[in-house]
Amino acid sequence: MHHSTASAPQARPDSFVRVRGAREHNLRDVDVDIPRDALTVFTGVSGSGKSSLAFGTLYAEAQRRYFESVAPYARRLIHQIGAPKVDSVTGLPPAVSLEQRRSSPGSRSSVGTVTLLSNSLRMLYSRAGTYPPGAERLDSDAFSPNTAAGACPACHGLGSIHRTSEELLVPDPELSIRQGAIAAWPGAWQGKNLRDVLEVLGYDVDAPWRELAAKDREWILFTEEQPVVTVHPVRDADRIQRPYQGTYMSAHRYVMRTFSDSKSATLRARAERFLADSPCPVCAGRRLGPAALAVTFAGRTIAELAALPLTALDGVLASAAPDGEAARVLAEDLRSRIGPVVELGLGYLSLDRTAPTLSAGELQRLRLATQLRSGLFGVVYVLDEPSAGLHPADTEALLGVLDRLKAAGNTVFVVEHHLDVVRHADWLVDVGPLAGEHGGRVLYSGPPQELAGVAGSATARHLFAAREPEPGPGREVREASGAVRLTGVERHNLRGVDAEFPLGVFTAVTGVSGSGKSTLVGQVLAREVGERLADPGYPVRRLVEVDQKPIGRTPRSNLATYTGLFDVVRKLFTAAPQARARGWKAGRFSFNVPGGRCETCQGEGFVSVELLFLPSTYAPCPECAGARYNTETLEVRYDGLNIAEVLGLTVESAAAFFAQVPAAARSLRALEDIGLGYLRLGQPATELSGGEAQRIKLATELQRRRRDHTLYVLDEPTTGLHPADVRVLLRQLHGLVDAGHSVVVVEHDMEVVAGADWVIDLGPGGGADGGRIVAAGPPARVAREAASRTAPYLARALDPGSR
Repeated sequence: MHHSTASAPQARPDSFVRVRGAREHNLRDVDVDIPRDALTVFTGVSGSGKSSLAFGTLYAEAQRRYFESVAPYARRLIHQIGAPKVDSVTGLPPAVSLEQRRSSPGSRSSVGTVTLLSNSLRMLYSRAGTYPPGAERLDSDAFSPNTAAGACPACHGLGSIHRTSEELLVPDPELSIRQGAIAAWPGAWQGKNLRDVLEVLGYDVDAPWRELAAKDREWILFTEEQPVVTVHPVRDADRIQRPYQGTYMSAHRYVMRTFSDSKSATLRARAERFLADSPCPVCAGRRLGPAALAVTFAGRTIAELAALPLTALDGVLASAAPDGEAARVLAEDLRSRIGPVVELGLGYLSLDRTAPTLSAGELQRLRLATQLRSGLFGVVYVLDEPSAGLHPADTEALLGVLDRLKAAGNTVFVVEHHLDVVRHADWLVDVGPLAGEHGGRVLYSGPPQELAGVAGSATARHLFAAREPEPGPGREVREASGAVRLTGVERHNLRGVDAEFPLGVFTAVTGVSGSGKSTLVGQVLAREVGERLADPGYPVRRLVEVDQKPIGRTPRSNLATYTGLFDVVRKLFTAAPQARARGWKAGRFSFNVPGGRCETCQGEGFVSVELLFLPSTYAPCPECAGARYNTETLEVRYDGLNIAEVLGLTVESAAAFFAQVPAAARSLRALEDIGLGYLRLGQPATELSGGEAQRIKLATELQRRRRDHTLYVLDEPTTGLHPADVRVLLRQLHGLVDAGHSVVVVEHDMEVVAGADWVIDLGPGGGADGGRIVAAGPPARVAREAASRTAPYLARALDPGSR
């Protein structure tokens, strides 16, 4: 963009990033100036448009310029991805984005690969390891389980193999084959065919499974043979069936084949139920080939070092006597890279911990630590809620890291709700006033203290208000109606823990990052309760886990499909006169099947643009421009709107539009009650944040209104929520408890913890220093516990005057 230079000559280069006319998502022609080389925090209620400004406009524009500068081939792509909707952005240096990635990394990525620490460790072994006599030096690739050179040949570097067993394949040996003893077999005709083949082969399909001879059971389940026989089906009166050639396939073979080859996620998931992971017998779970495992450093193999917590690994490197210059330099380099990870409170992780087992907050902080070490300067870092998943004690370390990025000569943009981070900013951009169509304006841009005078800012009310009393602490602590007891829990860093979760109350589980909260609640409690639901005397009748995983991985899933609202909408359209006249069924209005959808994008509304060495992005479909349907389908109207226009409504507008349709109105009311009135019905799942996905799941549950005693388990439900929205959410959760259900939340927000009936605090530290219950009881009691790192922060939340 060229600006006229007729204005007064500037003595020094402009030190502001200036945005003019930003219209991305719900932004309303926003103009804003943000200082460079400062820490700027973007605030506003959820859905106000702050991410559209920080990521959708500023980061997207910086990325586009980077493409422009790197390669001619990128110009083509830029046209496909499209530039952000903005008139101009000036003064913007290149940017590095650290979002809470919505997409989860695959099972082969680990703490070591995310932080690149694995590369350094492999170099150390390659150049400075102790090799067996006569062995030749290995390239660093040979120490990676993800390369052909390094992977264990038996398990291909995965460390475990999938195995079936008779117990898994035949859960109920009392049944006969005809009654379906072999649970792993497919249903319908294919299963009947396998049974008929067995009968022709002379096996007894009517005797209880356990009465069959051991060698017969073994053959039926595990044989690799595939005999072909002629099957004469039993004649049904109504249809004549001819004899046919049937091929036998053992249950084991069927499960393995489905698991490895099936394109259907549902079938793969079904097959997985009949598989158990067992450590690979060749490498004993260490994932590497024998040559790599024969090399040691400080007397240990690379697999042993990768399994140590980073703090322990650092200790080994510090005390190892360096054998030569290469060893010294490589060990020091590795230690300097471990430093920032430990500083961000992640010293309890080991390099071989797989990425899918990490929380979004842990992953983002690992990426942040990696950036600290990369020593870039003069760039913009755009961070998405770096405090997510952080205990108040860890947030202080995070602020130190942000200050260091700034001190190194970088500009730091942070989208954040955590008031301590907001108070720490040099500059605030407050977006609002409300969400969705009622947001998208910059209410204020300037130093934090002056936000106090801005009327209409929800952020100002919470940042400066002497806190109005919560709906929480003032009320009486509820009495428990019973309890779920867990004894001798052993998992990750929990060692022999006994825990008691009271029922009929609101319980908060707290503790620093890595103390074992998610393990105890998400893995142990939920599994224990899940297994006991079948027992008629058990006090909990239903378990609802509400996590932050996306409601879908592609633009195909959205709010309307996930909540079931779309089925109601399709029925209404099918009943419209134009659709009836054309004889259309509900499938015509689905964008997931051929017929009514636009075939260019196959109903996604987007086409995927593959980029070399960059994550692929989605661009609107050139044919239907994102409408998802073909022109004929769009001719049908219900109450004046076509189906694409209905999907374009926000929840709030749809609630008015469908007020007379009870089935739709109930879904929409539940979404509005939980503060999601600003989302569009057809908003692709790929555009929803983790917090939004979690609240959609919760709303879907709330509209089901159960009578049975339900245990709701939520992992950090306030992530991504502005303090004003946290209130709305708490009202819903406390409402569930008042209706007789139980709620357990893993939470770092002390306002939420202060309003709980019962608190279980884990710690005292993370990793090996955690995993114990430090305190349990009503909030006031836990706040007085000297050994608890949560206590001082909770005490402050219970007594607002003490700030």
